Amino acid sequence: MFLRMAGLRERKKEQTRQRILAVASKLFAERGFDAVTVNEIAEAAEVARATLFTYFPNKESLALQGVGEDDPAGVVARRPPGQSPLQALRAHYRSFAAEQMATMDRDEVIARMRVIFDSPALSGAANKLLYRQREELARVLAEEHEQLAATLIAAQIAATLLTLQESFFHLLADGASPKDAARALADHTELAFDLLEHGINQLKEK
Repeated sequence: MFLRMAGLRERKKEQTRQRILAVASKLFAERGFDAVTVNEIAEAAEVARATLFTYFPNKESLALQGVGEDDPAGVVARRPPGQSPLQALRAHYRSFAAEQMATMDRDEVIARMRVIFDSPALSGAANKLLYRQREELARVLAEEHEQLAATLIAAQIAATLLTLQESFFHLLADGASPKDAARALADHTELAFDLLEHGINQLKEK
């Protein structure tokens, strides 16, 4: 009985969280991030302002769900013996392109990215999240490389991943279906990691 009640509470919490997130996303898409207040989101989601903050620490976190949540440092740290960091990351993002991107809601992705791009404050917050992600990757790589080398490798990987994300978004914004965009992303991912592994000289050999 206790376990059933605990499970019910958790489901209700998740439903509330998803309702708040859906309401916020809708308001941001309609009016822009800066024009929407936390009080308006709470009222539209039918929760108290204090309740909203138990699920989301600030307004930025509502708009940046998913940004910076990817974990390249974790992928590298958890890789099996004998696999290089780049091999582990290639396999991870190859799987991501094949299994997840094709099922995304195109309109939702475009709306969320436009909200971020249209708000300087939100773009700055997103950049900070990505910077922390890059720093964590450098920290993990520093276990096998000198610090400067680890920092430079992490910077190259982070720039590559950001470029892949931007390319995918632009494909969707230009009218590509999620499946077609995911197929292109898979090809771009292979090229990106070929370049990371072998450098630009390989392009001259093809």
